[in-house]
Amino acid sequence: MKAWQMFSPDDGLRLVEVPDPSEAPVRGGGVVLDVLAAHVPAYTDVLVAGGRGGFPTPIVLGPGGIGRVRAVADDVFGVRPGDVVVVDGLFRTGRAEDPEEAILGWTGLGGDRPTPTTDRVRDVWRDGTFAQRAVLPERCLVALPGAAGHDPVRLAFLPWLAIAGEAVERGGVAAGQSVAVVGATGSLGTAALLVALSRGAGTVVAAGRDRAVLAELAALDPRVRTVALTGSREVDGPALRAAAGPVDVVVDALGAVPHAEATMSGYDAVRTDGTWVLVGGVRQDLPIPYGQFMHRRLTLRGSWMARPATTTALWRSIRAGVLDLSGLRPQVVDLADPGAALRVAAATGGPSYAVLVP
Repeated sequence: MKAWQMFSPDDGLRLVEVPDPSEAPVRGGGVVLDVLAAHVPAYTDVLVAGGRGGFPTPIVLGPGGIGRVRAVADDVFGVRPGDVVVVDGLFRTGRAEDPEEAILGWTGLGGDRPTPTTDRVRDVWRDGTFAQRAVLPERCLVALPGAAGHDPVRLAFLPWLAIAGEAVERGGVAAGQSVAVVGATGSLGTAALLVALSRGAGTVVAAGRDRAVLAELAALDPRVRTVALTGSREVDGPALRAAAGPVDVVVDALGAVPHAEATMSGYDAVRTDGTWVLVGGVRQDLPIPYGQFMHRRLTLRGSWMARPATTTALWRSIRAGVLDLSGLRPQVVDLADPGAALRVAAATGGPSYAVLVP
């Protein structure tokens, strides 16, 4: 079968023939999937070039997607042949006292600290979903009952919605509240905006640098207001407050930005007794003043990846029409030319995202 594989960090991503997992016995705990659609994140070219951390090679990349179950191991009971499932990519070891986690087919570790266990996980379950078929552990899959009639290209955005939905859940967003999404013009930020709208937020402020994408987001729902970030905390914090009034919850979904000014503008905007959720890829330390934080009685939450229960709840919202995916603009690519596909992905943002249909 065909797949996108990296043989070494210096070798780039190649279209290759690899062994078909459906032609061998299914390993214990494993599930063989026909990959229907897989989101290609905008930063995939950066990851391939070595800019987002390491992973074992050779590797078939792909952290998530939508698949149909072809076969299961004898000890797999949560999914069945014929099921449509979402791949969330996160392998949890299950140790409650000392959880260790790794994203399969990608870079990313819970706590950003490799351990002998996470090294072993990523060696045993190495490959991802950028292929015609994939073999993955059952614990990384969530069944989507009733999904057979839904467009897998749009459902391929569900893993990002789940990550964003976990952040919205941790923020305690309730109907009628004001939510600001800092970094809304990226895929994760747009996902957070869509989930907040589906939760009944009264106002959602979309803050980002790309004015064209902000205009797209504003057109999705009359509750969306936009703020074009300048990079100056002194300007952006007041702009966020002016757009929404008191901000109940700020979700920071920024990527790898050069400084923390925009993130701290979200801190400045959240109201007394409000909640600030960090779910993005900012790499800077944050200068949080102890006394001010205490007297404002703020809640700071970190959020990384998503629980299966969050993914299931979002699928139910999609199925019921509460979470509207009609505003998404998927850009479909195929396996034929990995370089061209990564260029398409790099140009996406906001409601636009690249989807591999192998």
